[in-house]
Amino acid sequence: MKPFAYVRAGSLAEAADAYAAHPGARYLGGGTNLVDLMKLGVEQPSALIDVTRIPMDQVTVLPDGSVRVGALVRNSDLAAHPRIRERYPALSQALLAGASGQLRNVATTGGNLLQRTRCPYFQDVSKPCNKREPGSGCGALEGVHRDHAVLGYSEQCVATHPSDMAVALAALDAEVELYGLAGVRRVHAAEFHRLPGDRPELDTVIEPGELVTGVVLPAATAGLPSAYRKARDRASYAFALASVAAVLQVRDGVVAHAGIAFGALAHRPWRARRAEEALLGAAPSRAAFEHAVDLELSAARPLRDNAYKVPLARNVAVDVLTRLVPPGPPGGGPRVPHGEES
Repeated sequence: MKPFAYVRAGSLAEAADAYAAHPGARYLGGGTNLVDLMKLGVEQPSALIDVTRIPMDQVTVLPDGSVRVGALVRNSDLAAHPRIRERYPALSQALLAGASGQLRNVATTGGNLLQRTRCPYFQDVSKPCNKREPGSGCGALEGVHRDHAVLGYSEQCVATHPSDMAVALAALDAEVELYGLAGVRRVHAAEFHRLPGDRPELDTVIEPGELVTGVVLPAATAGLPSAYRKARDRASYAFALASVAAVLQVRDGVVAHAGIAFGALAHRPWRARRAEEALLGAAPSRAAFEHAVDLELSAARPLRDNAYKVPLARNVAVDVLTRLVPPGPPGGGPRVPHGEES
């Protein structure tokens, strides 16, 4: 057992001050990932700053129509919230696809964003891992990497980010709200997590001592057709092999807005910008979706044992996008054209 200090913060200022006073401290919310990593010896914090008494557990509709989700809102509560289910269904679906009911009852919004990779080399302190111990090497690169990245990885790290929720937030154009000694700032959810580059130990753009205080879902994507789909080895309690969150708006017979993000393919939720650009102004046909997704996945560089992820992600994405297209007028033919004119 590694000794550590424990501080219960009553306010954001108290939390930030306590963190500054304990080099090597970690914030504690639900603890569903942090405590596991402490048991494995991966995390050895000098202090745990308990933030669960700070009032950050509300879902609030803001005057501009956006929705602010406090960092301590439990995953199960957020998934079941009527506003989220009705206006941001991809987020509710992503939350329900993650972990188990017991864990969702404890896990928090902020903690979900900050969970760390489940790469076995990261979790095993006897194995080389640049994320856990910079400079020690990446055991997964030539080792067991069936579940690892095909996009955006580096020679330093091929791990993937495990969150389902974060993928939906990226597609929905959400923002992450942060509080630190320098004040409050917001970061786009799609940019909150980092690609590994030569600093794989840094998962996010969060600054030392900053605390996630909430997530803001924009009014612009509220009510748009959206969905999340996850392919995994078993039906529940399993991390994604590939997942897709998509938001699609069709107006006057063409795509007016597209937000697409892949999960389990990269070190962070992968916002599919090339695919989105290809779809804007296009008729929402299966052929158009296939073309756009193929453009995005052309950047993939599969490893020895995970090339299956590319067609898996492609098929899931095309199916999700196809199902988001609204039905045509009565007697107007099939919901989505499947290629050439008949």
